[in-house]
Amino acid sequence: MKLYSIAPHTPFLPCLAQAVMEGPLLDGWDRSRPFWLSDVTIVVPTRRARDTLAEAFAVRPDFSGLLPDIRTFGGEEADEEPFLPPFDAPALPRAASGLRRRLVLSRLVAAWAHSSDGRLAFSTPPTAAEIFSMAESLGRLIDDLIIEERSPADIRALGEQMTQELGAYWQQTLAFLDIALTTWPQMLALEGLGDPAALRGARLDRQAMAAPHLFGDRPVIAAGSTGSIPATARLLGAIARLKRGAVVLPGLDMDMSAATHALLFSNEANPHGHPQYGLMHLLRRLGAAPADVVELCPEPHPRTRLVNLALAPTQTTALWSEQRFEKADLNRALAGVAIIAARNEDEEARAIALAARAALAGGRSVGIVTPDRNLARRIAAELRRFAIRVDDAAGAPLFHAPAGRLARQLLALVSGRYAPVDLVALLRNRAVLLGRDRVRVARLADHIDLGLLRGQRPAPGLAGLRALLEAQLAGDLPRQRRRLDAEDGAAIAVLLDELEAALAPLAAVLEDNVTSASALASALWSAIETISAGAPLHGRDELAGWAEEMAGLAGEGHRFAPRGLEAVLAALMAGFEVRNREERRRDIAIWGQLDARLMSPDLMILGALNEDKWPGPADPGPWLSRGMRLAAGLEPPERMQGLAAHDFAAAMGNGEVILAFADRIGSSPALPSRLVQRLDAFVGRDAADELRVRGGEWLAAARQVDAVETVRPAARPLPNPPPASRPRRLSVTEIETLMRSPYDLYARHVLRLLPLDALGEDPDARERGTIIHAILARFVREGHDPEASGALETLLALAEAEFSGLDAIGERRDIWLRRFATTARQFLDFERERAPSVLKRHAEIRGRFTLQLAGGFTISGQADRVDQMRDGTLEILDFKTGSPPGPGSMRAFEAPQLPLEALMAASGGMENIAAAPAGALTYIKIGLGPEAFRPSAFATPQGMTVMEAAAEVGRLAQGHIDFFLLRETPMPSRLLPLKGQRFPGPYDHLSRMAEWTAVDGEEEA
Repeated sequence: MKLYSIAPHTPFLPCLAQAVMEGPLLDGWDRSRPFWLSDVTIVVPTRRARDTLAEAFAVRPDFSGLLPDIRTFGGEEADEEPFLPPFDAPALPRAASGLRRRLVLSRLVAAWAHSSDGRLAFSTPPTAAEIFSMAESLGRLIDDLIIEERSPADIRALGEQMTQELGAYWQQTLAFLDIALTTWPQMLALEGLGDPAALRGARLDRQAMAAPHLFGDRPVIAAGSTGSIPATARLLGAIARLKRGAVVLPGLDMDMSAATHALLFSNEANPHGHPQYGLMHLLRRLGAAPADVVELCPEPHPRTRLVNLALAPTQTTALWSEQRFEKADLNRALAGVAIIAARNEDEEARAIALAARAALAGGRSVGIVTPDRNLARRIAAELRRFAIRVDDAAGAPLFHAPAGRLARQLLALVSGRYAPVDLVALLRNRAVLLGRDRVRVARLADHIDLGLLRGQRPAPGLAGLRALLEAQLAGDLPRQRRRLDAEDGAAIAVLLDELEAALAPLAAVLEDNVTSASALASALWSAIETISAGAPLHGRDELAGWAEEMAGLAGEGHRFAPRGLEAVLAALMAGFEVRNREERRRDIAIWGQLDARLMSPDLMILGALNEDKWPGPADPGPWLSRGMRLAAGLEPPERMQGLAAHDFAAAMGNGEVILAFADRIGSSPALPSRLVQRLDAFVGRDAADELRVRGGEWLAAARQVDAVETVRPAARPLPNPPPASRPRRLSVTEIETLMRSPYDLYARHVLRLLPLDALGEDPDARERGTIIHAILARFVREGHDPEASGALETLLALAEAEFSGLDAIGERRDIWLRRFATTARQFLDFERERAPSVLKRHAEIRGRFTLQLAGGFTISGQADRVDQMRDGTLEILDFKTGSPPGPGSMRAFEAPQLPLEALMAASGGMENIAAAPAGALTYIKIGLGPEAFRPSAFATPQGMTVMEAAAEVGRLAQGHIDFFLLRETPMPSRLLPLKGQRFPGPYDHLSRMAEWTAVDGEEEA
């Protein structure tokens, strides 16, 4: 048996090519013939390794022009061709797809979850998405049993062996597993299908049986596999036993001590996460020991030994103090290694991209290895800044690809009953054409957005949109932003009709009480075909393939209520990827972890070296605990962590390596990978800091990419338009705006900029307050008597009418109506208590008066209530659902609304109210607490009457008007900001307030 290894610090595939060309792996095979190399067969793990190995042969000076027969042994049908047995063998069944298995198992999981025993296992009934996800994890357990050559009997035995140790939940779970793991193979047998994992194992075994007959004494080399699958290990053993067979292992630790070797076979030592665990168990399966392995291309390098010691089993780390390197050896081992300790994922991706760009500019190749697909997408996006399009080998999940995104938008639109945000989002998608060119669709989207939906709340569904369109064309919509003509209206109506027709199958699915996965997929694909016909859509072919496979599985799977469909879609699309088809450059790529052990670029960058990323979490899944897996003869979840550690150790052998991680992932703090922490601990603080200093070069560059040398914050805006363009009329509320922020009046009246209402905005407390104001005003305006016996019923009837405009949010409307019943009683109690002193009530009274300034100036307004009192004075009331101004603001004359209304009333400017002085200015708090409907008088300076305060406010207002509106005076923003304001003003973004307030030292409002 001929076993070899290539150390991590030796480029694997070039070394392999050298060992073939120079003969060490050929065992005396005649190399004098011109085409001798074509008689050699080499088997490697991946197609990428196959292609790279071919290049390694082609660049050698002694290459004759014919390559060896390079194959992969992934167990696929195409890979079986070189191993076709020279004897009859029964045909293998067709493979059952992963999607078929997921659907079939989902039916079993759902039946169990809704059984009496199953219900005890869940705190709440699982959703459809959770059932499909559990079915997928059950499928992975089936794969584990097949790969590790265990059977349902091993799971069944757990219940018998561990009866006393397992709780009721696990006993119920094992009972279900016994049913599911027995039923699934029976279903496959009835349909003449096989599990892909079982078929792969069978193909590998057939290859192992056929190898002696096919190859005879010709050289056959299996390289790069760790033999983690028993069937693969048997194939490796069969190749190694051939006359000229050889197995080349990736990165076997040739210096491992006997004590460490023994620990790797002790379950009590928990060795499964060790990088050498898989290789040592492979050697045992092959009946060999580390001493039987010969190293190819031996060139000792201290870094390999350093990494092996740093990742040693926990039980041996006590020896680190004796094993640490001398300074010179440590420097040599770490030469070319750097660590990027980024603050967040965005900075990590940018630093990696900059390091890669610099290497490419120097003519070097770059390999980026990361298990985190989100980070891979970030890195690819950062590289596009520099016109570098990198190939992400793993592609993108179909669910997140443009085609999947369009499917999600369609689901959101129909399930949300054509909500404004969902409708506009769909029409903004560049793949949506509906038989038009993209420019026309974009123009219609603008018309629907600005001319139809802004500031409106249509009733649910297309009927609500059509009613809104009719009202718009008739000019009946308030707050219209863009007037639509008849031609625009007709075009929008046609678009809505076509959208309805395209989405009719999907709407039908959502209207059913229950549906199936195939029905959902069929309806989605039908809608996408119609809506995006003729448009480029990345992932269209993959989505079509997914839909076609789903159509072939009609009737399969758990039937579910059409709710939470985005999560259901994510579960159904799991495992479907969209690959890049564009031609990419060959000197840079983003790889998965497997490639780390075989590829040897000039610069290797390892990204996402965070705990629970690389290595991933040791999650045993929902069906078996870690201890149960071990008892059943399955590998524990830490086995995958051992493979990840092996890939890390292999990648660390590259001449130049950058390790990257982030201190925060999303909004949460993150830890460096245990692999990095082990390396730090072994090399010591000084060396670890030096590695971060080297990586700091790229961090500094990343922070400078979007930075500028001199920061010039925006200055406080000081527009100074000519007086003639400034307003000559303001409302009483705008007088306070004039005092606090003249810039806002400049933006509104000079530039004529009005804030856009949020699209599809839900009613908030402010809108609720407006409705309550309207109800109370109608009660007074229509002359209802608060002391009448039916006053409460009258108020509640008015409330039903006013709140009817919120039918689109029925649940919230009903809550507000119930709360208003309490408000109505408080209001009537308030009115009855003060009724003896009130002569007549007036609600929502308009008023105006003119100041005697150059050219005249008008102040107008509308008072919530003006009551004529029996003593001949007026009481002006302001009902507040929010907080009234503070006493300090009132005494400083910074709350001018009520005093100005008092001046209007005193001058006879109130409609249908005779001129009279105000005896009281009162705020009334509307709410449900103890302060509700408790009058709060306007606070005047000591010794000053209400009308004297009003006169002072009028004098100040006149001064502000004269200074800011009648002269060429700059109109600054936030001249007198309101303290404690928790929401931005409508023009704060226009004035770039956040920039210059930070410079001025003010707190942001």
